[in-house]
Amino acid sequence: MGSEVSRPLDRGKVAEPPEVTAPAKPAPLSVPGAPTPSAQGQLFNNCWSCRVLSGSGLIGAGLYVYAVARRPMKLGYAPGPLNITQMVVGISIATWGIVIMAYPKGKEYRVD
Repeated sequence: MGSEVSRPLDRGKVAEPPEVTAPAKPAPLSVPGAPTPSAQGQLFNNCWSCRVLSGSGLIGAGLYVYAVARRPMKLGYAPGPLNITQMVVGISIATWGIVIMAYPKGKEYRVD
């Protein structure tokens, strides 16, 4: 009887990986009309329903965290450091949701 910690470790032999003679080359895309990675990234960055769903989810989560932190204050207790930190985090999460809904990635422009 004993724990795993009190027993000595069994160091078995580790097999070496096989040698590779030729480097692996990925197969080229031969499908005509396949979207390029930049076009595919723009497609997902401009999805309005995705932005609304994720943004509203973050706003809801932020409001929930904020409301849970406010509950003791409504009962008359003085806010402590943990409550204030929770309220700040809740407001930050909700703000993140607003930013996702309003400013999607790739919408900003460079000013030279």
